[in-house]
Amino acid sequence: MKLPFFLAFALAASFANAENWPNWRGPNLDGSSPEKNLPAKFSKTEGVKWAVDVPAISASVPVVWGDKVFITAPIVDKQQLVGLCYDAKTGKELWRKVVSEGGLQWDNKSNLASPSSVTDGERVVFLFADAVAASFDLEGNLQWKRDFKETHGAFATQWTYGSSPMMDGGKLYIQVLQRNETFEFQGFPKGTPGKDMTSYILAVDPATGKDVWKQLRKTPAEVESLEAFSSPVFTTHAGKRVMLISGGDTLTLHDAATGAEYARLATWNLAGEGYNKFFRLVPSPVVGDGIALVCAPKNSPVFAMPLDSKGQDVPPLWTSNPKEVTTDVSTPAFYEGSFYVLDSGRRTVSRVEPKTGKVIWTGETGSKAKFESSPTVADGKIYMTNFWGEVYVVKAGGDSFELLSMNEMGNGSKPNGDAASCRSSIAAANGCLFIRTQDKLYCVGQ
Repeated sequence: MKLPFFLAFALAASFANAENWPNWRGPNLDGSSPEKNLPAKFSKTEGVKWAVDVPAISASVPVVWGDKVFITAPIVDKQQLVGLCYDAKTGKELWRKVVSEGGLQWDNKSNLASPSSVTDGERVVFLFADAVAASFDLEGNLQWKRDFKETHGAFATQWTYGSSPMMDGGKLYIQVLQRNETFEFQGFPKGTPGKDMTSYILAVDPATGKDVWKQLRKTPAEVESLEAFSSPVFTTHAGKRVMLISGGDTLTLHDAATGAEYARLATWNLAGEGYNKFFRLVPSPVVGDGIALVCAPKNSPVFAMPLDSKGQDVPPLWTSNPKEVTTDVSTPAFYEGSFYVLDSGRRTVSRVEPKTGKVIWTGETGSKAKFESSPTVADGKIYMTNFWGEVYVVKAGGDSFELLSMNEMGNGSKPNGDAASCRSSIAAANGCLFIRTQDKLYCVGQ
């Protein structure tokens, strides 16, 4: 049966005007979306608009622009790393492109397809942990391809490089916070002998793939503490575009146009007897209400830094009590005036005031499995996926914690340890949730 013209037009217009999810932390770079009418309760059979098999598990997040969804994935039997495009309305695979081949690393904690893709609506860029990137137009036509090992060396991170590329202000940004010496891990060489292995941020022309500038980022950190799996975050403050980089035992603020650093948070890893050489950092920073939030690793405190900070060793505006608010892996979200911090290991979530650090509430999700995805907040709801593919939904705001639902979306496997675990965060776009589990990509909506 055909829809009346006015209704069909209205539905098409609604879809066209829906918010995109162009990178791993969404349209606001803070894990939030203005999407409305999102479901609180769903399942593998309830509320599912479509579901498709994906080639293999990956921590990369579905990226959505208009009527297209993009993911990265490894093809294990063919030793390939691919970028895929799906129809956002039907789930039909529109195209897949092999970006890199051979040497596929898989250590049960991550793989070379961990970085999420990024799009600006003209192109989509896929970057893999073997330092190979490619840009395609949205129809799947190759624009450029680069192996950054040839010019900048291999990425030297122990647990497999996982920083996602970002686009902002007409530039493509690639963050490489790495160990400053070559080493071998589980039989895989890390780093390139003879190359300068100083950590850096690279700005690239997204249209050509050519370097615009390279900003070195030196810190006193040592060994694994130099490494970070965080991604760059951008915001506007005092009329200037600011880039935030977390890792190497600190948070730094940069002029996004040039990469020049102008502020640095006092380190959370003090030299001396208590110094930890193995404080690799996973969470990215998040910005809200003029405050940047950064989570020190391995259940250490959360630190707040004002965006108007200047100079070196800036003292934190406030520091959390890690027995109450902390996270080791999950990046916090900001939504309607509050930070939401998901404690990866304790399976709790906290609502925190940005300027004071006051904890409004902390609640236990009741999950029996760990979280290493990051929270997505939209339509007054916080969405979080645990290792088993269970999606917990908590009410955002309010004076107390309220669990709305737990939704089984995984494939039923409940592995011990880290094997085959869900780590992908949820994208909210087109009035739907895009959920990646061990072997499926779901589109869920009202």
